[in-house]
Amino acid sequence: MASASQIQLSLDHCGQFHVGSITQESADAASQVLQENHETHHIFFNQSGFHNHIAHHILTIFALGASPSAIQKHYANNKSYQRPHQPVDNDVLEQLQSSDAFMKYLGQERYFHDYLLFFQSEIEKKGYEEVINEYMFKGDDRANAILVRMYAGFLHPLIHLGFGIEFHQPAIVAEALAQAAAHDAWIGSYLLQTEEAAQSSGQSSKSLVEILDQIRADPKLRNAAHWDDGNKIRDGILARAPDEMIKHASQWTVDVEDLELKTAEMTNAAVYFTGTAQHPPKQIKFDFYYMHCTNSSIFFSSFLHSRFIPPAQKARLLKFKGYLDLAMYASRHAPELLLDEIVNYGPKCALRHGEEICRPYDNNNNNNNGDDPRFRIKGGMWLKLGHMAPGHKKSVNYS
Repeated sequence: MASASQIQLSLDHCGQFHVGSITQESADAASQVLQENHETHHIFFNQSGFHNHIAHHILTIFALGASPSAIQKHYANNKSYQRPHQPVDNDVLEQLQSSDAFMKYLGQERYFHDYLLFFQSEIEKKGYEEVINEYMFKGDDRANAILVRMYAGFLHPLIHLGFGIEFHQPAIVAEALAQAAAHDAWIGSYLLQTEEAAQSSGQSSKSLVEILDQIRADPKLRNAAHWDDGNKIRDGILARAPDEMIKHASQWTVDVEDLELKTAEMTNAAVYFTGTAQHPPKQIKFDFYYMHCTNSSIFFSSFLHSRFIPPAQKARLLKFKGYLDLAMYASRHAPELLLDEIVNYGPKCALRHGEEICRPYDNNNNNNNGDDPRFRIKGGMWLKLGHMAPGHKKSVNYS
């Protein structure tokens, strides 16, 4: 049985979207390698903060029906370059019970293992649902510090949390919370200031795609990131055009009564700017950073349907995701978004999750929503994007 320290996958929880031929042998193989990763490896495989993706990779191929041998093979490839856990500092681990000490050690990767054991202990006592609510959604300084860090590292802690919730694995939830604790918090000032600006304005929400168009039309914001910036959001957007970024992003709001619609809107918009940011006649390519916005959007269906998360906190999770996506779009010089690059592409397979969540708002499905301008990806475009995704990985000579 899955617990705060034991990973045990179940055929009852194979992911929100999965194939129908998953075997118990594959569940056992995936559980075994994920347990080894949990006990052995740091969340960063180097001291530059590059992320250990083993949990993401193994859970994804498990949901897609990978055989036990395939799971073992891919785990072996990925574990070859991982770092071991840092030794636990028992004094620090004991101190983390204090809110002041908890805040003191945040943002320091050497304490990831200490935070991991701390969150395991908390989950053993309270359950992962209560721990998430206490350490992310309580609204105090400690909870806000973890919540904003979920969006650090190009959304990796949030993605990790989504995997833990979707597959009902408390140990992976503990990893996600500890991963957030190990990240820095510079993105938090942007998220919180944008939230405050939205609340102060009292205006009705614009759509995300409208705001994408506004960002593209704003020369100061569009050109704020420079090629030599170490981090294009931190050192570009938020250093040279923070007021402009907040002004635009704060025009998107989320009300609790619109959670399903806004979740679909966010998903559609993320896929839209990821898929249409092309540069013909160059080969189709998806921007590495934009892809994180699309990948992380998958888990908002799980957040939306998680009964233990209060509706107001679901709205806040989603709102911050929209703010981050808009900053990410701006950070790549807000490229022109070419919908015809999708429309005119030859399809073979579809992006199933995005199509499923956005289908109720697609006028091509004979519903009563009409041609909603908030949803620019619709109908057969999902099928074409599904073909573009694997196609963009082919090697190409740019000379």
